[in-house]
Amino acid sequence: MSAATDLMAQYAAYHRDRRNIATHFVGIPIIVFAVGGLLARPEVAVGGWPFTPASLVWALAAVWYLTRGNLALGVATCLVNLVLVMAAAPLGFLSTAAWLGWSVGAFVVGWVIQFIGHYYEGKKPAFMDDLRGLLIGPMFVTAEALFALGWGKALLAEIESRVGPTHLRDLHAPATR
Repeated sequence: MSAATDLMAQYAAYHRDRRNIATHFVGIPIIVFAVGGLLARPEVAVGGWPFTPASLVWALAAVWYLTRGNLALGVATCLVNLVLVMAAAPLGFLSTAAWLGWSVGAFVVGWVIQFIGHYYEGKKPAFMDDLRGLLIGPMFVTAEALFALGWGKALLAEIESRVGPTHLRDLHAPATR
């Protein structure tokens, strides 16, 4: 059970170029939306409430986020993910071709944007070394948004003390590993 600070610093080590972080503000929400869409079927009623595989995955991820030791960040990440999953829910009501087309299409577009960002970074995505990166990504983007709003100065300072500040990598120089 790794703490949020450790997870964020580990993930941040792969994300110091500001252009890469900017692409993650677009790519990660699109991917979360796409996964919500892909898991929007089948829908079953439990006690009169609609449930889908997306509901279950969101709930399991929420438990994980809320047990990382930073409750505010965990709650914020859960809420952001909930909005994206709920926005994708109507895709489950489309025809099978449209449901798959929109969901898979969004998933591919999101990952293309991610890989463009990692070109600027000069490093592979974090999940290639640790699959938890797939869960940490939404938490990282949420934290970066909160940092921009002035929240979490101590967390940001701790991350930067471990992995350095953000920068713009010179694309003509070799990337540091």
